[in-house]
Amino acid sequence: MHRTHSFLTLRMFAVAILAVTAAAPSRAQFGQTIDSKGAKLDKEMVQQYEIGVEVTAEGGPCSGIVATTPMPIDWPEQRVRVMKDDVSPFVRGVTYRTVGGTVKQMIINIPQIPAGETVRAVVTLEISRHSLLPPEATSGYVIPKKLDKDTRPFLGPSPKIESRHPKIKSLAKEITAEKKGAWEKVEAIYDWVRDNVKYENGPLKGAMAALKDKTGDCEELTSLFIALCRASDIPARTVWVPGHCYPEFYLEDDAGKGHWFPCQAAGSRAFGGIPEQKPILQKGDNFSVPETREKQRYLAENLTGKGGQPKVKFIRKQVAKD
Repeated sequence: MHRTHSFLTLRMFAVAILAVTAAAPSRAQFGQTIDSKGAKLDKEMVQQYEIGVEVTAEGGPCSGIVATTPMPIDWPEQRVRVMKDDVSPFVRGVTYRTVGGTVKQMIINIPQIPAGETVRAVVTLEISRHSLLPPEATSGYVIPKKLDKDTRPFLGPSPKIESRHPKIKSLAKEITAEKKGAWEKVEAIYDWVRDNVKYENGPLKGAMAALKDKTGDCEELTSLFIALCRASDIPARTVWVPGHCYPEFYLEDDAGKGHWFPCQAAGSRAFGGIPEQKPILQKGDNFSVPETREKQRYLAENLTGKGGQPKVKFIRKQVAKD
C-alpha cells in the first residue's frame, strides 16, 4: 500500500494566497478512447465518491482560506460525472485547474470564517471505472522515436524515480539487450522487477533504494519499473488509485499511434492490462504547483490562510449510490 495519499499540507499562517485559475483539459490526456490496438475495456464498476474539504474555525476567526484537492477525471477506462454539490454560503467560489496535463485540482476560496463556524465544499461524483485487458497481438508495437509535448515529460526523472542514474541506465540496457521487440523489452523489465524486488511495506524510498535493497512496496516496484522503462526510452508514469499505485507504459502501434498500457508491479501478475477497478485519482509523478516549490510525485491536498486554529478535514470517501 502506498503512503502518499495520507499526506496533508497545512500552512494556516501563510501570508500568500494562491492564484485561482482554471485551465481546459488537454485533449491528448483526458477522455481518450480505447481502440482496437490499445488495451481493451473489460468489466465496469460504478461508484460514488464525495470529495472536498470541511473547515471549522476553532480558536477564533479565519480569513483568506484557499484549499486545493485533486479530483478524478475522465480517462479511456474511466468516466466521471458530477452528481451534486454541497457548498456553504461562506465559500466565495469553487474553481478547477489542470496540472501537468493529467491532474485536475478543485480550488475552494473562503474569504472569512467566523469563530466557531464550519464551512463545507464537497462534490459527489459518479465514477465509472473499467478494468482493462491486454491487446491480443503485441508484435507490431514499437518504442516511439518522436514524442509530443504531452508524452515527452514521461521520459525524464521524477521524485524517487531516478531514471538517469548510471546504475539504472546500465541495468535497463542489460535487461533489454537480448530482446528485439518493444513489447518484449518492456515485459522483460516488468518480470525483472517482480523477480528481483521483494514486496515489503515500509517508508517511501524510491527506485534506487529499491534496487539497492531489493525490497519495497507498490510505490518502489512501480518507481523502479518506470525508471527502467524511461532509461530505455520508453515513456512510463504512475497511476494512483485509493490505497495503491501501479505503472503504465507507452508504445506506438504499426500505424504510428501511441497507446498507454497498465501493469501490476505489486500484486498478481498483470501486464498490458489490469483487473483494477478502483477510481483513478490521478496519473503522473512529477507535478509543479503554486502551493510548494518542490516537485511533487503525488498532488496532495493543501490549505493556506490566516488566523485562528482551524480544524481541517479533507474528504475523499466512497458513499452509497443514490
